[in-house]
Amino acid sequence: MADIVIIGGGIAGLSTAYYLSNEGHRVTVLDKGEIAGNCSYGNAGMIVPSHFVPLASPGMISKGIRWMFNSKSPFYVRPSFSRDLIGWGLQFIKHANARHVKEAAVPLRDLSLLSHQLYSSLAKKPGFNIGLQHRGILAFYKTEKAAEEEWHLVQDATALGLDMAVLNPAECKVLQPGLDLNVLGAVHYRCDAHLSPMALMDALQAHLRQKGATILTNHEVGQMVTDNGVLQAVIANGKVFRADQFVLATGSWSPAVARKMGIKVPLLPGKGYSFMQPNTGGNVQIPALLCEARVAMTPMQGQIRYGGTMELGRMNEKVNMNRVEGIVSAIPDYFPNLTIRMPVTSEVWHGYRPSSPDGLPMIGYSSKLKNLVIATGHGMMGLSLGPATGLLVSQLITGQKPDINLSPFSPERF
Repeated sequence: MADIVIIGGGIAGLSTAYYLSNEGHRVTVLDKGEIAGNCSYGNAGMIVPSHFVPLASPGMISKGIRWMFNSKSPFYVRPSFSRDLIGWGLQFIKHANARHVKEAAVPLRDLSLLSHQLYSSLAKKPGFNIGLQHRGILAFYKTEKAAEEEWHLVQDATALGLDMAVLNPAECKVLQPGLDLNVLGAVHYRCDAHLSPMALMDALQAHLRQKGATILTNHEVGQMVTDNGVLQAVIANGKVFRADQFVLATGSWSPAVARKMGIKVPLLPGKGYSFMQPNTGGNVQIPALLCEARVAMTPMQGQIRYGGTMELGRMNEKVNMNRVEGIVSAIPDYFPNLTIRMPVTSEVWHGYRPSSPDGLPMIGYSSKLKNLVIATGHGMMGLSLGPATGLLVSQLITGQKPDINLSPFSPERF
């Protein structure tokens, strides 16, 4: 039995704690704030094996430049002379090519399918009423260009053994009878699923406390005690926490925490927004992605969670209502009878996705601190990849062979 300190109480940190505590280890989770406010609560709740194409892909650079001049666009890179942003950008440019997309597809697929399997198992356990639904996701498109892009995605997905289908408007209407559709069609990502992130995070915390794990909020790690390549202890909220093994799972805060350890984790925070509104008449039954608008919609606890945007740059707490308006205005373009109002600022949640420059997460041991495992960089797929990340980190720490090959996710690859 080992003492393990996990820094970060998001889905990656809590999933790691779940599998390690089930193995009988003594686990302490330290989070800088209140866990209920983190990115794992406010996301779209989608489990997405369909997302095997990383953010660093052909076309994203030109789209990013074009969208920078639109205040309502779904993707934005905040200009800055920051050394971190410049270094990240150069790595992104290096990886935004067809070869990288091809090399990333199988590792991302395997990680996603493992998580999908683990979620299915988790939902059967007592106390895990997490709203898991295996209805897939409908990716709606309005233009021929998006239709062609989705058609190519289906071909690649089929070659990877993933279940997808191209639907015409009439076939879409059968699956979503309550919605008037103004679309050319959709792809049904039948390999995908969704759940309630709030219910999931609450269930994980309740389970961990029942197992005897310690979860401490408002415990920001400030100092590190290292000796000869070993992390001996961390100091948080004036208290010293010693352990045999440590896990860095602090999401978008990982670069700052890692610097205190003398290591580098090249991530940028990608701010996203979401808000909830009533699912009037239960019109939305299946989660939807609006391809051109880059908007996500998920039925969740009797409501619909709308989400979108990716603002890369330094963290700030400002809610950019122009970006929110971009989400709101996109909905009636696709679904004319779906009533949605512009939320007030206080109704809008925002969080930061930890975005790696090549679009793949970082999972593995640090080369500088031999008892530190890094588990971060999941971008927009944090919830989707959480359980797999937790299981794999647990297997590394306990000396078991990981269920999948972790070399593509090495934190030392940059």
